[in-house]
Amino acid sequence: MRISRRLLSAAASASTANPSEIAFFSRLSQQWWDESGEFAFLHRMNPVRVGYIRDKILATIEDEAPTPAQGRETVRALGPRPLAGLDILDVGCGGGLLCESLARLGGRTLGIDASSSNVAIATLHASQDPRLSGSTPSSNERPQPLEYKHTTSEELLASGASRPQFDVVCSMEVLEHVDHPDKFLRSCADLVKPGGHLFLSTISRTPLSQFLTITMAENILGLVSRGTHDHTKYVKPSELVQFFSDELGWIRRPSNGSPGNLPFDQAELRGMAYLPWAGKWILSPRGAPMELDCNYLFWARKPKTPQ
Repeated sequence: MRISRRLLSAAASASTANPSEIAFFSRLSQQWWDESGEFAFLHRMNPVRVGYIRDKILATIEDEAPTPAQGRETVRALGPRPLAGLDILDVGCGGGLLCESLARLGGRTLGIDASSSNVAIATLHASQDPRLSGSTPSSNERPQPLEYKHTTSEELLASGASRPQFDVVCSMEVLEHVDHPDKFLRSCADLVKPGGHLFLSTISRTPLSQFLTITMAENILGLVSRGTHDHTKYVKPSELVQFFSDELGWIRRPSNGSPGNLPFDQAELRGMAYLPWAGKWILSPRGAPMELDCNYLFWARKPKTPQ
């Protein structure tokens, strides 16, 4: 497997943060909250990502309730704050698009990024909303805790005597930009509490993704800057499944070998598709042709006890 081969060649002390990638996105940091600019696609993708995270967590709450009726009542009681009580980490948070959404849903959210420019923009933008900044809101709404730190997942793990862990760890559109993806995935996994959730979104390494994300989006249409993506760093869904199965022991291997046929309570893969005529992203229909050939989401549940 590609990730395993890179695991064998990576030095133990090697950082996963790529300096040229950090510099590239730092130069673009002022554009994070321009909904028609460099990050327009991420703004349009964000509702799909947030909805997937919210729905997956609520489905887990329902499934683990003593009875279906109790599960539905628990979810109903959460109301507009379905992530209340959860500690959430967003690794590679950029300008804070996902963090702000998760905090507004009630999660105690920490965003970390290897770019100090990104962290500065994210902090500045959050400060303009009293619900996010911690200042006293004018209404009866409670302020949503949201914090940012200039650090990496590896540095966060090594930052104190006690290892920090979170109910939910997210890393969206980051995996395809790091060095040593195996080490990065391990650090993200170590930051998840037993029984917690890990959410990733990335791009599969296929001819279709090469055509859509680089040939079209970068070179022909100019929708994102040239050099944003490196097709050789894209990660196939099957590689993620194999890593979380063989290396981490989070997932039972699919009986038929298909990465899309995963134990429903342990992991899931969902494709995302952009509809240019509608100007929005959607979750691809399950089992659709080439569903996982470009952008996709990956969810995995950390075992409550070591496997």
